[in-house]
Amino acid sequence: MSTFDSAKRVMSGTFGEVWWDGDLVAECYKFTAKYTHSKEAINLPREMVEDSKVMGSKGTGSMGLYKVYSRFREMADAIRDGKDVRVTMVSKLDDPDAYGAERVAIYGVSLDEVPLVNWERKTVQKDEVPFTFTSHKYLESA
Repeated sequence: MSTFDSAKRVMSGTFGEVWWDGDLVAECYKFTAKYTHSKEAINLPREMVEDSKVMGSKGTGSMGLYKVYSRFREMADAIRDGKDVRVTMVSKLDDPDAYGAERVAIYGVSLDEVPLVNWERKTVQKDEVPFTFTSHKYLESA
């Protein structure tokens, strides 16, 4: 593993990219994905501090997009027609000053919200799109 020898090694989000089922989402300006545990409280004898048991996990995330075109038109139509659309997303962070790149595939992505209309005068138009997912795989790690 490499050592942290200079501030220039810190990865910059400027070099982040996202692909949606193999297509670059060029208008994406931020992207997050994480697992959150579901826990059940366990009270052990003679312990004042509550412990917990992990009972499951949930993959959640969000992407921020500049409004460039009607990206979600087909997905909105599919939802209207009763279809549960799932996609694969790949995040890549590849800062040329860092020690390496990081690529993570996220599988079974299901959007929690599909933007139809969202605008405000004298404002750069953006959509915030939360999602859930079922699995991941590191394709490359820094």
